[in-house]
Amino acid sequence: RTLKRKLDYRLVPIWSLLYLFSFLDRSNIGNARVAGLEHDLELTGTQFNMTLTIFFFGYILFEVPSNIMLKKVGPKLWIAIIMIVWAIIMMAMAAVKDYGGLLAARFFLGLAEAGLVPGVIFMVSTFYTRRELATRNGLWFSMATFSGAFGGILAYGISKLDGKGGLLGWQWIFIIEGAATLVVCLLAWFGLADSPEKAMFLTPEERLLAAERLRIDAGPASETEFSWSQARLAFTDWQTYAYIIGYICGSIPLYAMSLFIPSIVLQFKYSVVTTQIMTAPAFAAATVTTIICAMSSDRFRERGLHCFVPSVVGCIGFILLIVTKDSSVSARYVSLTVTCCGVFSSAPAMFAWFSGNIGGHSKRAVAIGMIVSLGCIGGAIGSQVYRPISKTMYTLINRRRANFTPEEYARACQGKNLLDKHPDFRY
Repeated sequence: RTLKRKLDYRLVPIWSLLYLFSFLDRSNIGNARVAGLEHDLELTGTQFNMTLTIFFFGYILFEVPSNIMLKKVGPKLWIAIIMIVWAIIMMAMAAVKDYGGLLAARFFLGLAEAGLVPGVIFMVSTFYTRRELATRNGLWFSMATFSGAFGGILAYGISKLDGKGGLLGWQWIFIIEGAATLVVCLLAWFGLADSPEKAMFLTPEERLLAAERLRIDAGPASETEFSWSQARLAFTDWQTYAYIIGYICGSIPLYAMSLFIPSIVLQFKYSVVTTQIMTAPAFAAATVTTIICAMSSDRFRERGLHCFVPSVVGCIGFILLIVTKDSSVSARYVSLTVTCCGVFSSAPAMFAWFSGNIGGHSKRAVAIGMIVSLGCIGGAIGSQVYRPISKTMYTLINRRRANFTPEEYARACQGKNLLDKHPDFRY
C-alpha cells in the first residue's frame, strides 16, 4: 500500500497533467473556431473539418515508431522531446494566414503528439499490476474531459486579450496554451522514471518490491528487454486487430464531443463568451463518471461490460440529441451531458483491457501503438459488435487453458516468445 501510494502521488499527477495539455492543445481549435478562427481565415465548413481530420494522419503515421523509440531511449527523454516539439508547433499556429498553413500545422501537431497517449498507456502497464490499470488510466484520461471544462473557461479568459499586442483572441489561445505546454514538459524530464528499477523517488527496497510484484503479475509473460522478434508478434495476434476495431468505434464519438462541443453549444444561441463557459459543466460531469467507471472496472476485475455499458449510454445520448433538437435549451444540454458521460467513460477500461492482456514489453509497446494509431481512423461500425466478441473469446481461452490435459499443457508450453500465449497466462 505504501508503495502504491508513492507511485500514485508521484506518477499519476504527472501523467494527468501531460495528457491535460495534450488534449487541450489538440482540441483547442474548437474554442479557436468560436473565437473567430474560421471567419478570419475564411474557411468553409469542409475546410475546417479537414483541419481536424488531418491531425490524425500524423497520429497514424508515428504512433508505432514513437512507442518503439520510447522503449529504446526511455520515457523520460522521449516524452520531453515530443512535448517540446508540439508546444513549438502550437505557438506557431498563431502565425497561420490561410487554410494551407493551418492544415500543415495540424498535421505536424498530430505527428508530434502521437507518442503521448500510447506512451502513457505503456508506462502505466510497467508500474502497476493488471488489476490496478483501469483506475490509473481513468485518472489520467479524465483529463480529457477536464480539459473540455478547463479549456472552455481558459479560452474565455484568453479571448479577453483579443486585440492586445495586435493579435486576435484565437491567436492568443494558441500562444498561451503552447507556452504553458513548454513549462509542463519539464515535469516529464524531472518527474518521470523509465522503469520501477530506475525510479529514484523509491527506496532500494521499494524498487525491488515494485519490480517483483510486476514479475509475479505477468507470470510467463514477464519479458522486459526490447526484442524485435517479440515486437513483430503484435502484427500477427488477433487481439491487436480486435482492439483496433473497438478503439475505432470509441474514438468517433469521443473526438466528436471533444472537438465540436463548443460549436454544438453555440447553436443554443448563447454569446461567444457564454458558449466557452457553458462547455464546462458537461465535461465536468463526464470527468466524474469516467473516474467512477474506471474504479469500478478494477474493483470487479472486469473490462468488457465497463466498455459496453458506457457506450450504450453514449448511444442513448446521441439519440436524445436528435430527439430534443427542437426542445428547450435545458433538455438539449442534458442530452449533451449524457452523451459526454457515456463516450468518455468507456476509455479507461479499454486501455486497461489491451495493455493488460498483451504480454511482454516489446510486443505490448508495438501493439499499443498500433491500436491507438489505427484506432484513431474512426469508422461507422457500432461499438457493441466487437466488445462482446472479445469478452467471449477470452472466456473460452481461459476455460480451455484451465482444462488442459498434461499432454495438451506440455504441447502448449513448447516454443519461444509465448508471452500471453503461455498456458499459465490468464486473460
